[in-house]
Amino acid sequence: MLNLLMSPRTARKVVGLIGAVVETAADAIRSVIAPATLVAKQDTPAAEAEAPSVVEAPDPADLFTDDQLPAVEDIERAALGYDLAADSARSADRAKRKHRKLLDRLPAGTYGAWLVRRVASNRQTVDLDKVRAIFEQHGLGDVPMRDTAPSLRVERIVTVDAAETLTAAAA
Repeated sequence: MLNLLMSPRTARKVVGLIGAVVETAADAIRSVIAPATLVAKQDTPAAEAEAPSVVEAPDPADLFTDDQLPAVEDIERAALGYDLAADSARSADRAKRKHRKLLDRLPAGTYGAWLVRRVASNRQTVDLDKVRAIFEQHGLGDVPMRDTAPSLRVERIVTVDAAETLTAAAA
């Protein structure tokens, strides 16, 4: 029902907030009925395993200094724009994959006003199977790998006002 009224991104956030409110309400009820279950719930190793581990990457070298930082409003505007653009890119990628399923099965040719063809790519990648074989032949051990560049992740922080509004709406 939620996805009929709002965008998928907003629906996911609302469902996540509702889940957090329900979990908080359940904890509150448990604290009155059986407070020992909350302590047992926190002490279990399974609770630690459920928490996703985020590996923080080091900051790049060319960051703003304290006196160069832009205004908070400018940062918020940039973060919102980035978040909306990332959501649009994901939506566009899903649409491309959907339409590509049909187009990939077509033979090259003209279809109405569209020319469908395949062209060779200029991009090249390392043939890891051959590299592994060469390393194995020469007894060099595993193929050395390096991490990719860190990803920029921008997340909206849920403020207390938004959580209270959602709690009141759920009640």
